[in-house]
Amino acid sequence: MAQDLGTVRAVLKERRNELLAKPNVVAAGIGFKTVQGNGDATLSIVCSVTHKVRAELLSPQDRIPESIAGVPTDIVSTGPFYAFQARTDRHRPAPGGVSLGHRDITAGTLGCLVRRNNQVFILSNNHVLANSNDATVGDPILQPGPFDGARWPADQIAELSEFVPLRFIGAPSDCSFAGAIARVLNALARMVGSDTRLKPVTMQVGENHVDAAIARPLAADLVTPELLEIGRIQGLGRGELGMAIKKSGRTTGLTQGQILQVDVTVDVQYGAGRVARFTDQLLAGAMSQGGDSGSAVLDSGNRLVGLLFAGSPTSTVINRIERVFSALRVTL
Repeated sequence: MAQDLGTVRAVLKERRNELLAKPNVVAAGIGFKTVQGNGDATLSIVCSVTHKVRAELLSPQDRIPESIAGVPTDIVSTGPFYAFQARTDRHRPAPGGVSLGHRDITAGTLGCLVRRNNQVFILSNNHVLANSNDATVGDPILQPGPFDGARWPADQIAELSEFVPLRFIGAPSDCSFAGAIARVLNALARMVGSDTRLKPVTMQVGENHVDAAIARPLAADLVTPELLEIGRIQGLGRGELGMAIKKSGRTTGLTQGQILQVDVTVDVQYGAGRVARFTDQLLAGAMSQGGDSGSAVLDSGNRLVGLLFAGSPTSTVINRIERVFSALRVTL
């Protein structure tokens, strides 16, 4: 039955508090009903929810009825609403997309929450949470990151739990034979008065697939599964050539892009002459800047497809999420 705006307003005013008392409902207003992604001209009471739940999983009193006093209803997933706050501010609970970092770095991005053995962890990069291999399990993780004014211990939100070690080209060799040869030659050099010294290095220390780490929140209520300006992750996806993607990051906020290359092998600089080679990466355009490292990358359906970790002024490099999850043995 067609409704005039005045009638719908009266019904909404009478029933809005009842609707807002239902689980996950964060707003109720008047709009046009959407059917299979397309709007029509039917006025309805629109309920915004943090995330949609199948009706059979809700008790009858918790369900939003198909109509109220003859007025149709509609349900849209918006995520929770926040008073606008800088991503570099202190957030409690902290969502994905805000500033975060190991005590000894500048700042990166809190990617998202993951699970292992029913324990919740923060997912981000090794170079954000583990200081590019230089950290120790148990080290403090701050939110916001140190560059954004965090102080330890007041702003500690988590502790480092595990990281996938980065393998650098030209890293010191752990080969005992090479070390022995270098020591002999260096002894001979000292005997003849030469200042030259040799150091064994491994010119290629295998391939990297991920720059990833997890940290355990100090308390469950310090974090939230929401991603700023995106909402909740809706499962896992696989990054494919030409796919539309988006991310929520500390520096550039919510940005969108497209996967322009797959199966990418790339050399990434980590400062102080350290370079790591990564294989099977995804490459997108200019959708990130420094400080966005660790951002979760999603497809248009909010499915998680990657973990952002590097870039240039024109490009963004992304780990495949399936490799990240496999390396860290985590799930959503």
